[in-house]
Amino acid sequence: MSWFKYYKEQVKVIKERDPAIKNNLEVLLYPSFRALYSYRRAHKHYLKKRYFLARLISQRAARKTGIEIHPGATIGEGFFIDHGHGVIIGETTIIGDNVTIYQGVTLGGTGKESGKRHPTIGDNVMISAGAKVIGSFTVGENSKIGAGSVVLSEVPPNSTVVGVPGRVVKREDVRLPRLDLDQIHLPDPVLNDIKLLKEENEELKKAVTKLLKDAK
Repeated sequence: MSWFKYYKEQVKVIKERDPAIKNNLEVLLYPSFRALYSYRRAHKHYLKKRYFLARLISQRAARKTGIEIHPGATIGEGFFIDHGHGVIIGETTIIGDNVTIYQGVTLGGTGKESGKRHPTIGDNVMISAGAKVIGSFTVGENSKIGAGSVVLSEVPPNSTVVGVPGRVVKREDVRLPRLDLDQIHLPDPVLNDIKLLKEENEELKKAVTKLLKDAK
């Protein structure tokens, strides 16, 4: 892909997903613009087994942007990293099309596997700030990972995952995360459990009070 074609693609992607952008030239200032372009170059060298050159390009980009993408990763079209600092994408990661991730995200391995040891991210997935997706499994298409979540196992398509460890709290939400980049209004299973316990506790109190009155 030529630089100009890459630039036009990134203008479209960033204007679609970041309301902060005011004009096309601002795209050049995004850390993800430089990091992803360097990744594309490095990945070509990696496929030709020029491993040192590939890593040299990727590490230079990491030092300048705070985004570390291993040249061995496979990344689809329409990928966007908002803010970006602290992002790590491991060697055997596979990322589909139109994926959005935020600062502090790790797509990593457990350190105990060989071969395919990093996650596969399906199309149209959004991974919120600070989330960690660790291991060789798939995050299904159209899914959302909540901020700060730690995902350690398979995520079905059209799911919302929150918590540590990550739990699926919503299924079959078919809105595309790239068009609904809401990191805040996600279900909170812990809060829901506490609310349910409070309600049950009140019911028990009422039942005990009634039993005591009836016993008199």
